[in-house]
Amino acid sequence: MSEPPKEFDPSYDPIVADVRAVRAALFAAAGNDIREFCRRARERQVTSGRTVLLAGDADTHAPVDRSPRASRHTG
Repeated sequence: MSEPPKEFDPSYDPIVADVRAVRAALFAAAGNDIREFCRRARERQVTSGRTVLLAGDADTHAPVDRSPRASRHTG
């Protein structure tokens, strides 16, 4: 008897599977070298044009919703 497809397994999450597949592909492209993987990740951060927050920076760089509705709920 064959195994049922993963999609029928209640613990299977297609989004998690996608993220893991992309991570595996990026890691393989870096020659399975963690240092090279991290160097490439940092390079992508710099060239992405997006603001990269470091740990602890979230409070100081988070966008602020100044609408009247938000002020009632944010204390």
